[in-house]
Amino acid sequence: MTVRCEVNGDGSSLVAALSGGLRLADGSAIREHLLKCLAEQPDALLIDLSAMTVDQPLALSIFKVVLRQAARWPGTPILFCAPCPRTRRLLSTAANHRLPLYPSVEAALTHLHDQRRTVPSISEELLPVAGSTRHARDIATEVCVRWELSDLIAPASLIVTELVANVVDHARTMMTLRLSLRERYLNIAVRDGSPQPPAPALGMPLEAASGRGLLLVNELAYSWGYLPSTTGKVVWAALRRV
Repeated sequence: MTVRCEVNGDGSSLVAALSGGLRLADGSAIREHLLKCLAEQPDALLIDLSAMTVDQPLALSIFKVVLRQAARWPGTPILFCAPCPRTRRLLSTAANHRLPLYPSVEAALTHLHDQRRTVPSISEELLPVAGSTRHARDIATEVCVRWELSDLIAPASLIVTELVANVVDHARTMMTLRLSLRERYLNIAVRDGSPQPPAPALGMPLEAASGRGLLLVNELAYSWGYLPSTTGKVVWAALRRV
């Protein structure tokens, strides 16, 4: 890998500083680094490009891939900061025209401060025991009532039940349940300490699962998936608000 990635916190935001010459071969590693940043569910992800050059312009497409994931979940704004003049020109071409560019990290933070809106969310640490599924359902019900999403009580309860049960049955680690209210979606996420994909792995026939839980998630959620995190993975689902 010719590009290095160093991640630092800036309050509730994360700053991923990329350095080196970007090549197509770096795409997979950069994607993994940035998806792990998204799995932390920061208020914003700032990508500092001040020390990065572009050896192969086609490699910039990896940033669009990460933007698409962020739009699906967790809805985290991604801002690209301080590109050198050549990199800015490449990022401003028709193929990349939707990438939000800022002249510096400070300018991006100022924009976030001016535009910041609090995202209602609730998090709960759960043990890998059978009783956690009931507790998770109670939390989902309480949150939907509090946020006036009565039509989502049933699907949210079913989804959290399956996601938590998957950790209890397979990962067997401590987990964090988080529900967040976005403009268009209710986002549900369960973070655990196992890097293994949810069972069955995404892309496998859901009918092959021992049970119908993930099939229900697939049917109920507007979209769902999983991301690697620094300590395991996050399995997420989004329910569209009416």
